[in-house]
Amino acid sequence: MLYILNKQNTILNKFIAELRDKHVQGDSMRFRRNLERIAEISAYEISKELNYTTRMVETPLGEAAVESISDTIVIATILRAGLPFHQGFLNYFDDAQNAFVSAYRKSKADGSFTVKVEYISCGSLEGKTLLLVDPMLATGSSLILAYEALKERGGEPAHTHFASVIASEQGVDYVLRNSSEQKCTLWCAAVDEELTSRSYIVPGLGDAGDLAYGEKL
Repeated sequence: MLYILNKQNTILNKFIAELRDKHVQGDSMRFRRNLERIAEISAYEISKELNYTTRMVETPLGEAAVESISDTIVIATILRAGLPFHQGFLNYFDDAQNAFVSAYRKSKADGSFTVKVEYISCGSLEGKTLLLVDPMLATGSSLILAYEALKERGGEPAHTHFASVIASEQGVDYVLRNSSEQKCTLWCAAVDEELTSRSYIVPGLGDAGDLAYGEKL
């Protein structure tokens, strides 16, 4: 299942525009905050697909029946660009468990690369709802490798929601082909058509990690 959130005109589009705009994105604090705000909107949309149970809440004047999320949620992200995006989800799912994956591109002499997963921190995922969030979905290989590594370490989630800000059509196709339609859902704020030979999304927004935290060597 695929959801593309900018198909409707909402405040989300303002935050996406600022992330893309080279005249705005140079403000790293604003860039991080916009990632966080897009995550908060995405979290709200994902919350509509979760499981709920009714519980009673005592007020000063009586009792009220409220619908509460019954899923045990684990939010996972890929370091480092995923950190502000992760925080936005945690702002809404504030009692969620958390997991982190360190992955990097290992370049080859011909200019191609492979993705290596270097570090994983997570608890049990068995029967839980996993939110695997990463701002940029280029080829999709990093996301799927992280997903498989998390499952190998923590077990099988009941359902997984993948979430990104900017995705390529190629990345979307790859994730949908390499995940179970019954057990996985993909959420994208926006999807771009072009992916360069070096796996950069066009028009995209550039390197999200560098824009959020500064250029790396």
